[in-house]
Amino acid sequence: MNYTNLALSILVVAAIWHVTATMMIHEALRKRSLKVSFILLRLLAPKNASQYREITRKETGKTGTLFYHWIVSINTALVAAILLILDQISRGRS
Repeated sequence: MNYTNLALSILVVAAIWHVTATMMIHEALRKRSLKVSFILLRLLAPKNASQYREITRKETGKTGTLFYHWIVSINTALVAAILLILDQISRGRS
């Protein structure tokens, strides 16, 4: 497996991980009787994650684990995407 395929695989897995974490945060907020829109899920994901973080801090004194999954997954996808872009740029110059 070459470098490009590895970075692409990491990007795909991180994107799926992020979508899953976003949906789980949405469900956690809905179970707490908060009004959240499934239709605007992607647009309001940062707001929902922030609400989830605040609510779990009030309930337990700690930030809920889904918030960390949400942050780590999107940052992993971002780094993989940047590596893919840099790889394509370097291949174009060679």
